[in-house]
Amino acid sequence: MSSPHDPSSSPNHNHSMSGHHHPAQPEPLFHVHPMTEEEAQDICTWKYEPPYQLYGFLPWEQMKALGIEMGDSDIRRKQYVSVKNRNEELIGFAQYFPLVGVTRIGLGMRPDLLGHGKGAAFVQAIVSDAARRHPEDEIDLEVLTWNHRAIRAYQTAGFLITDTYERPTPEGMGEFHCMVYQPEANPAE
Repeated sequence: MSSPHDPSSSPNHNHSMSGHHHPAQPEPLFHVHPMTEEEAQDICTWKYEPPYQLYGFLPWEQMKALGIEMGDSDIRRKQYVSVKNRNEELIGFAQYFPLVGVTRIGLGMRPDLLGHGKGAAFVQAIVSDAARRHPEDEIDLEVLTWNHRAIRAYQTAGFLITDTYERPTPEGMGEFHCMVYQPEANPAE
């Protein structure tokens, strides 16, 4: 018999698919979906200010002709997602690199939105999607050690620096941090 305080006794009570009652959550700022060819073309037009220019892509026609990155429809379908805001505006993208036991994410936010305090929420939307796709995988990313703005956003979203190393970039050797998603760890100060 239900008690008068049992929310499941209400005729208007809705059960979630898991069978647990969850209080109404605010709509997330960002959501992730498969990247379309039109979105890939748009992303290829984004221009980043120095020193962030190395994060830009080649022009779309070149990407498509070379069959690289999101210019290859198979790679785009398997690895790339777009991130939109509540108004359905394209605000960024992510790539999920196929590694064994690890989902390594690469990501980029539209240049005019950088530095406005939305980075952690943007990263969290991507992490949630990656975890939903491969719940057994560790989630990590690489970031150039000079990119303090991105590092702060990643730390706020639950990533910790676990390694530092050098590897090639399009502009020569670069020093990178590997950061692993560990939400149970203490957040950044």
